[in-house]
Amino acid sequence: MEINARCQINDYHSPRSGAQFSSAGLTREKWQMVTRRTLLAMGVVAGGAAIGGTMAATSFAHSMQAANAAIDPNLSSLVQGRFGALEYAERGAGAPVLMVHGTGGGFDQGLMFAHGLVERGYRVIAPSRFGYLRSNLPADPSSANQADAFVDLLDHLRIDRVAIAGGSAGALSAIEFAIRHPDRCAALLPIVPATYVPSRDAVTADNAPAGVEAAMQLFRSDFLFWAAIRTVPDLLTGTLLATDPALLQTASPAEVARASAILWSLLPVSRRVDGMANDARLAGHPAPSALERITAPVLAISVEDDRFGTALAARYIAATVKGARLVLFPSGGHIWLGHDDDLTSQMDTFLKEIGFP
Repeated sequence: MEINARCQINDYHSPRSGAQFSSAGLTREKWQMVTRRTLLAMGVVAGGAAIGGTMAATSFAHSMQAANAAIDPNLSSLVQGRFGALEYAERGAGAPVLMVHGTGGGFDQGLMFAHGLVERGYRVIAPSRFGYLRSNLPADPSSANQADAFVDLLDHLRIDRVAIAGGSAGALSAIEFAIRHPDRCAALLPIVPATYVPSRDAVTADNAPAGVEAAMQLFRSDFLFWAAIRTVPDLLTGTLLATDPALLQTASPAEVARASAILWSLLPVSRRVDGMANDARLAGHPAPSALERITAPVLAISVEDDRFGTALAARYIAATVKGARLVLFPSGGHIWLGHDDDLTSQMDTFLKEIGFP
């Protein structure tokens, strides 16, 4: 049974054999679409923004001041674990939820996405994944090692068990945490997961999507990225955020502001690019995970018109993990535009129903 949900939660049952899924992560075609359009736009806007001279420089300086204030070291902490320094921040009190950010994020994005849980009485712990902000990029920045690094963080915080939510590429390490550390995982909530789906069209690991490395080089320029946000925000919404920009015309002012905030929160992109490059390798061709080994309650959430195709991944997770639940919103793209409150309510309801903590 397939489910399209706005404000309901459901069990999901599907035959595990005979089902056909197409690739759900950032496939070759999707990466080519993102990189070609973004490279072209950034090349154009960089020249245009430079023409602005002093005004552009002043505006850029103000934007960077705000961006750096949002990731001020006083807002987060560092823990030294087996993979080096791991940055994290905490907000709220109550049952602990580990909120794992997506591509382009950091602890700040995790806190942004989980603000509703804080308001509902949860203790949100938001780490910066490998290569993001102040977190180290170890020699082997795999999803499995990232999951183990989360255990080091929990040990430091003296937390025995958490619910873990992973958004987009963050779902990769969240799933590995549930598989590798079942005694520490009270619940798993993959959100718009950029994870594996069986497909004959999957990109092979040694055949990376064209343009990714070039895009990563451009992402090292804060000015270039700032210029793109200022000049072609709709293009970035459609590519990097994988959300139809036309949806902004009917979304509430609060949701329009949230979409804009997500784009601006990618600055300083130069402090996130190492993590983004690692995500391109991991989520560009997501490897299969041993989903059948997951014993924690699972709620998979996605959106039908997500341009990254994560609804397919959410269905696959729900079809593979015994007893998993699935929520699909009909529209809203990769940032679930128009459904932020709904998504938080679904998570809250699910965690209460399973009796967490």
